[in-house]
Amino acid sequence: MSSASTALKSTSQATYPSHTPAAAVRWADTFASLRVRNYRLYVTSQVLTNTCGWMQRVAQDWLVLSLTGNVAWVGLTVTLQLAPMLVFGLWGGVIADRFDKRKLLMVTQSLFACSALTLGVLTLTGAIRPWHILVSATFLGLATVVDNPARQAFVPEVAGHQHLRNAISINSTVFQLGALVGPALAGAGIALVGEGWAFVVNSAAGITAVGLLLMMRAAELSPAPAIARGRGQLREGLRYVGGKPEILWSVVLVGFVAVTGINLATVLAAYADDVFDIGSGGYGLLNSCLATGAVIGALASTRRRTLRLRTLVYTAGVLGLLQVITGLIGSLVAFSVLLVAVGAASLLYLTGGNTMVQTAVATTMRGRVMALYILVLFGAQAASGTLIGWIAHTHGAHVAMMASGCGPLLGALIVGTVLARRGRLAPRVILRDRPGRGVVYVLPRSHATTTRRPATGSAPARPVLLSRGLRAEVGRLREPRPADGCTDPRREPPRRRRTGQRDVRAARRTGRARVRAAAVRAHRRG
Repeated sequence: MSSASTALKSTSQATYPSHTPAAAVRWADTFASLRVRNYRLYVTSQVLTNTCGWMQRVAQDWLVLSLTGNVAWVGLTVTLQLAPMLVFGLWGGVIADRFDKRKLLMVTQSLFACSALTLGVLTLTGAIRPWHILVSATFLGLATVVDNPARQAFVPEVAGHQHLRNAISINSTVFQLGALVGPALAGAGIALVGEGWAFVVNSAAGITAVGLLLMMRAAELSPAPAIARGRGQLREGLRYVGGKPEILWSVVLVGFVAVTGINLATVLAAYADDVFDIGSGGYGLLNSCLATGAVIGALASTRRRTLRLRTLVYTAGVLGLLQVITGLIGSLVAFSVLLVAVGAASLLYLTGGNTMVQTAVATTMRGRVMALYILVLFGAQAASGTLIGWIAHTHGAHVAMMASGCGPLLGALIVGTVLARRGRLAPRVILRDRPGRGVVYVLPRSHATTTRRPATGSAPARPVLLSRGLRAEVGRLREPRPADGCTDPRREPPRRRRTGQRDVRAARRTGRARVRAAAVRAHRRG
C-alpha cells in the first residue's frame, strides 16, 4: 500500500464521526489497570516520585532565591534543568528503545536520589552554595533526557495494551495530584524544618521507587524487543512519524496547544497581582482551581473507550474557546469556576494526545516517538513562558489569557482543515434519518452535496460513516423489504420497520467486535 493511500485511510478513520457509540464504561472499570500487580507497584512509585519531586522543585527555587536574592537565578536554574531535554531529548528516545526500560528507570531514579541526598546534606550542614544547585539542576536535566521517554514507553509494558488508555489516564491523574499536593507539602515543610529535609525526603522516595521496580515480576511484563545499535536510527524514527498521520498530526497539534495554552502560571500570577489583588494566597487558590479541573479531566479520561484524531481537534478547539471566554471575565468567582473547566479540558486533551500516540506507535519505535512528542511538548511550553509573560507585562492579564487560547484554536483550525482537505470532507447538517446522535457530521464531499431523499422504491441513501464490512452488512439489512404489496420502504408496516432496526443494532455490535479484533491483530503484528 502506498504512503498516500495509507495516509488517506488513517485520516478517514480518524476524522469520520462514529456511527456506533462505544458501550458505556462501568464505574468498576474506572481504575481497571490497577488490577495488574506490576502496574500497581509502578503507580505507587509514581505517586512517591511525583509528589516528592514537586517538593524538591519548590524547595530548590526557594533556596536559590534565599541564597542570591535574585529572581534571575531561579530562571537560570529552571533553564539548566530543561535545556538538556531540548538539546538531547531525541537521543534519549533512541537509548530507551535500545535497552531494558525497567533497568533504565532504576538507574535514573538512583541518580535522582543521589542528587537529592547530596543537596539535602549540603543544605542541612550549611555548606550549600548557589553553584551547587546549578550543577545539580544540570545533572537532573541530563538524567531526565533518558527518564522521560523510558517512563512513557514503559507504561504499555507494565499495564498491557488492554489497559493502556486507562493506565495513561491514571498516570496523568497521579501527576496532577503530585502537582497539587507536592507544593503544598513543600511550603509547610520549608516553614517548619527548612528546605534541606525536602531534598532528603525526595531522595528516600527515589530509593523506594527503585525497590518497587525490583519487586515487579519480570515474567508478567510485556517488554518490547530491544533494537540493535546501528546508524540512522534517529532519522528512522523521524521518517516513521512522518509516515503515520495519526502520530504526525498529534505531534503538530500538541505543539500549537502547548505554545500558549498549557503553561498558565505567568497569567495567573498577573491576575492575582494586577486584576484581583489577592496576593500569594489568592495565587495559590487560582492554581488549585486549575489543578482541581485537571484532576477531574484526568479521571474523566479514564472512562473514555474510543479516541480519534478528530476528538483531539475538537478538544483543542474547546480548550482555546474556554481560555478566550475566561479572559473576558472580571469576577473572581466566575473566573475560578472557568479555571476548573480550563484545567479539565487541558487534561482531556493531553491524555488524549498521549493515548493517540501510544496506541498508534509500533513497539520498536515507542521510545523515539515519545521522545519527539515530549520534546515538542516541553519545547513549546518553554517558549510559552516567555511569550505569554511578555504579553501579560505589555498588554495586561486579560489579553494574555485570551492570547493563551489562540494556540489551541489556531492548531484546531489548521489541523482540522488539513485533515478535511486530505480526506475530501465537508460538514453537513442532518436533521432527518440521522446516522448518529449529533446534528452536524463530517462527510465525504460527494455525500455532502447529494440529496438524501431517495426515489420511490430505492434504498435510502446513507452517509459513508462506518467501517467497510459494517457498511456492507448494514446496507444489506436496510434494503427494501416489500410486505403486503408495499414497494416503498418508508411505508412498511411498523412491525417490519422495528425488526429492521433491531437487525441494524445487532449488525453494529458485530461490527464493533470485528474492529476491535482487527485492532488487536494489528497490534500483535506491530
